[in-house]
Amino acid sequence: MKKDDKAPKQPAATRRKFLGSAAAGTALAFPMVATAQAPARMRFQSTWPSKDIFHEYALDFAKKVNDMTGGELRIEVLPAGAVVPAFGLLDAVSKGTLDGGHGVMGYNYGKQSAIALWTSGPAYGMDANMVLAWHKYGGGKALLAELYDGIGANVVSFLTGPMPTQPLGWFKKPISKKEDLKGMKFRTNGLAIDLFTTMGAAVNALPAGEIVPAMDRGLLDGAEFNNASSDRLLGFPDVSKVCMLQSFHQSSEQFEITFNKTKYNALPAKLKAIIENAVEAASADMSWKAVDRYSKDYRDMQATQGVKFYKTPDALLQAQLAVWDEVVAKKGAGNALFKKVEASMRAFAERAMKWDMDTNNPRRMAYNHYFGRKAPPKKA
Repeated sequence: MKKDDKAPKQPAATRRKFLGSAAAGTALAFPMVATAQAPARMRFQSTWPSKDIFHEYALDFAKKVNDMTGGELRIEVLPAGAVVPAFGLLDAVSKGTLDGGHGVMGYNYGKQSAIALWTSGPAYGMDANMVLAWHKYGGGKALLAELYDGIGANVVSFLTGPMPTQPLGWFKKPISKKEDLKGMKFRTNGLAIDLFTTMGAAVNALPAGEIVPAMDRGLLDGAEFNNASSDRLLGFPDVSKVCMLQSFHQSSEQFEITFNKTKYNALPAKLKAIIENAVEAASADMSWKAVDRYSKDYRDMQATQGVKFYKTPDALLQAQLAVWDEVVAKKGAGNALFKKVEASMRAFAERAMKWDMDTNNPRRMAYNHYFGRKAPPKKA
């Protein structure tokens, strides 16, 4: 180019576009200054006394969320009664009095009996982990959302923590036949209320912290809660030395973590994803912790507290199955959603149970081989 040649002028719009791009590039060249945001906080309550291992499970879940979010979301968990009674948890979460909670669906039985199908009864042979499989992959989750919408509950529900088969309960003496339950003042919850009532018991659905005091005062003749660790911590061995193992009244229960739907929906997608994964992580960890803790307390109650465990007679277990059929037929007669949930669970169980029983080894055979045929709990 010659010295006196002039470069053509750029149009003004082009220059402005270039300057704007340059300014943007300059800004990107310098580090961004982060704007600190206060972490989102949620106040939860469990339906468990602070000393119960169940409350520990609730704290474990909260810690996983708090750790995985790096402090962006902080969940605080209070024990039962701190804000509302245990049976008032669903209403409190739905109304926003609490941001969330940790409990079991059987406690919501009075609002819609179909809700208790997840936690009560024989589940057509499925264990709790298989029920969770039905819930996630077999249609249960959508059905539960439909049930909650039907009663106007403003909640988002997550199921977690498969529980082992629960004992028939704690009694003054071993239960040997169905007739032993007639007239007995007994504690249970969910659809197990209908099961034991039909079998002749006088049922009182007390929350966890009230059961042992009621037995101590003679207000209950027998009661069930859940597992060796919870029962021991709640003080059952102090009021009874007889525990009957195995029952179909609650053979597949799991925990429920609920969030107020309005507050949950306002969370960023990232935090929702973390919560969902924390639920599943807590579920696996809880089932592993349960094997360790429950087996220790089962052993120690026999060794140090004089507790005798008996196997519930097969005739009584068979009677429970027959009575359950009556309960399901009666409840389904006037409740279309009950029939819908029950049919879905039954269809999944037929397929899953066949696979499970055909595939998995008989564990007692291996136990007897390696541990010298140690006897199972005594028969009543």
